[in-house]
Amino acid sequence: MLKKEIQRRRTFGIISHPDAGKTTLTEKLLLFGGAIQEAGAVKSNKIKKGATSDFMEIERQRGISVATSVLAFEYNGIKINILDTPGHKDFAEDTFRTLTAVDSVIVVIDVAKGVEEQTEKLVEVCRMRNIPMIVFINKLDREGKDAFELLDEIEQKLKLRVTPLSFPIGMGYDFKGIYNIWEKNVNLFSGDSRKNIEETIKIEDLKDPELDQLIGEKPANSLRDELELVYEVYPDFNRDEYLNGELQPVFFGSALNNFGVRELLDCFVSIAPTPRPKESDTRLVKPDEKDFSGFVFKIHANMDPKHRDRLAFVKIVSGTFERNTSYLHVRHNKKLKFSSPNAFFAEKKQIVDISYPGDIVGLHDTGNFKIGDTLTEGEEMNYKGIPSFSPEHFKYINNADPMKSKQLEKGIDQLMDEGVAQLFTLELNGRKVIGTVGALQFEVIQYRLEHEYGAKCRYENLNVHKACWVEPKDPKSEEFADFKRVKSKFLAKDKRGQLVFFADSAFTLQMTQSKYPNVKLHFVSEFEKQQ
Repeated sequence: MLKKEIQRRRTFGIISHPDAGKTTLTEKLLLFGGAIQEAGAVKSNKIKKGATSDFMEIERQRGISVATSVLAFEYNGIKINILDTPGHKDFAEDTFRTLTAVDSVIVVIDVAKGVEEQTEKLVEVCRMRNIPMIVFINKLDREGKDAFELLDEIEQKLKLRVTPLSFPIGMGYDFKGIYNIWEKNVNLFSGDSRKNIEETIKIEDLKDPELDQLIGEKPANSLRDELELVYEVYPDFNRDEYLNGELQPVFFGSALNNFGVRELLDCFVSIAPTPRPKESDTRLVKPDEKDFSGFVFKIHANMDPKHRDRLAFVKIVSGTFERNTSYLHVRHNKKLKFSSPNAFFAEKKQIVDISYPGDIVGLHDTGNFKIGDTLTEGEEMNYKGIPSFSPEHFKYINNADPMKSKQLEKGIDQLMDEGVAQLFTLELNGRKVIGTVGALQFEVIQYRLEHEYGAKCRYENLNVHKACWVEPKDPKSEEFADFKRVKSKFLAKDKRGQLVFFADSAFTLQMTQSKYPNVKLHFVSEFEKQQ
């Protein structure tokens, strides 16, 4: 039974630069999966329905995705779990963590803009981990770069070895449709996005005159020439190479117009990997082991503003997770039982009795979990490789409404557990400082404090170049005492009570390191140390 369930699971993330159409693609995949009846565009005012996967108020206002959302649906008997990640670089940390929970990835690229910087960073992480990737080139109904030019750019900038599994017939105004290399058929574009599914015409032989009748003689001839080139230049698709992260299939389409999405989905379902084994600090854990294990890769507070609830998102790595069964929380070394584990469908949640490897379950959390925590049936091990970064932007956070100080404290506390930002308390005067990876996070924190906790805050700038975690060789040494005395103004504690040094410039950092050689300064935060 377990093996059969593992075989029908596909868990993947969708990554791209902001605005490449990632959330729209997610919506359309749900549409094909029959999970929603109509898809909402993220930016269009004409469509009253917002995108299903953007359920935080600020996302609806801005038209961007801020938090990673988890969506699941069934398609042709296969259970698909999608993790839609924020494309905005200020939320890269959330995306990097999400990549620890996926078995494969779809990279979305905008036909006009080509490969953008944010995509390069994310693909690099996938390459390091050998995550299988499929590339989807989106927005073909707009004028954009030539298909071959895009394929070259993907090879050079992303250092991928690609093979097209579909190919566009024309582009922008001349866009006629797509030739599906994988299934050997032609998909005609009507330009009418209200039609849910486009018509597909099987064409085994490209010399068939029917092709000329369908798309016109000139486009048909240029398609024949282009495909000849494709077959000569690009390697044949090989599933083992794809699964080892050595070959990346490419699809073309227009998510907004529902075009080329079904081809992508059909191919994905048949080639994408089932749940993969994962390294822990003691051994490699395989999905078909009978004992349950999983790890928290994300925490989200206030999924429902009416109830102050926090959900810890757990990726199941092995065995089966059952409701009302006790599992070991490895870091706390205590057993916990979950009476209402949730499975997701955007903002709709359902309680599930049993979940299998590859699934993501949401556990109601009263503050037990931190990102990176491992749950097992009793074995003491921790899953590795959940990254965290030293913050780059710092501000004092002040209470703007003294009557609401309790709410503010609670709000900051919960948002920091989510990993939105890091909180530091200055040793000298107890002032609170928030450090984030991107500037946009300050706005998100302010907005969510007010709308979810009823607390108002003000920020004050603080000139800090880097926050470093302090590790003295000998905590009782004269040198460390001198370091603490001289630098007392620049010392703070993080949420876990570890000492942190705020350096105001790269020069200060260098001088401090040479003056106190036995006081080690780390740029890597707590997640690495726990492991």
